[in-house]
Amino acid sequence: MTDTAARLLRLLSLLQMPREWPGSELADRLGVTDRTVRRDIDRLRDLGYPVVAAMGATGGYRLTAGSALPPLILDADEAVAVAVGLRVAAGQAVTGIEDASVRALTKLEQVLPAKLRRRVQVVGSAVAVRAGEGPTVDPEVLTTLAAAVTNRERLRFTYRDATGAESRRHTEPAGVAAAGRRWYLVAYDLDRDAWRSFRADRIESPHPTGARTTARDLPATDAAAYVAGSRTDWATPQYRVDVTIEAPHGRIAGRLGEQPKTLRADGNTTCRLTATRDDDPTWLAVQLISLGVPFRVSDSPELISALQVLNGRLAAAVAQ
Repeated sequence: MTDTAARLLRLLSLLQMPREWPGSELADRLGVTDRTVRRDIDRLRDLGYPVVAAMGATGGYRLTAGSALPPLILDADEAVAVAVGLRVAAGQAVTGIEDASVRALTKLEQVLPAKLRRRVQVVGSAVAVRAGEGPTVDPEVLTTLAAAVTNRERLRFTYRDATGAESRRHTEPAGVAAAGRRWYLVAYDLDRDAWRSFRADRIESPHPTGARTTARDLPATDAAAYVAGSRTDWATPQYRVDVTIEAPHGRIAGRLGEQPKTLRADGNTTCRLTATRDDDPTWLAVQLISLGVPFRVSDSPELISALQVLNGRLAAAVAQ
């Protein structure tokens, strides 16, 4: 990198801080003259960066919002903070930002130095975030899947189907999509010679092989459309729940992976969960038991069955 290019990157990094910079202070920071600063400001403007100058004793240069997002220059701590934030957003599958979070996280982690990548992993593993409804996905898995799609690289992984049976898969990834608060990989299964959708929370130990994928026509407009139209063995049937919980609404809210308005206060001391869900009834049964308060289930055969199975396991454990 030339001295001018390095200086422009440093200047851009300074200007991205939310303040006005006197020309003399920028010159001191960069170790150049005021005239060089003015020339560098003109170069940034030529590159499309909207740098404005305010006159007067309190004036200076500042970077304003333009018509397009310019490349951002992040220091080490900022990069770690952004990466950890994106990991949290990706893991929560927040409506409207889940795909963007994974794409941004993939781009960022691919260019992070190894030392910073380790810092992101350490901080991310230490941050406790309440899980959303149903199974969660390791952000490491998501970024590996997304990177394989972006790099057009074949991917091997272990997959657990709905019955828990494991199989090794050799695939050509075509896309990653979020649907129903779950993540899916759409890929061509080389061993089965067919397109498949894989739930990301059931994918283990994914690793790219280095081999490039073959151009294939996906039988849908994109990965999201394929997932929406698929009916494969990973699909979880929907079931109704109607549960009265002997505890105030404020004590229970957010602990059952519920959607807004599906948990309602039913007086001052009880609340009621009514919803159509597509997660694992056993997961909800465990969460209800962990509340540590009495509850009654109405009109939910799947949930009642899951509770009965858990009751049998607990009884057997106590008998031993």
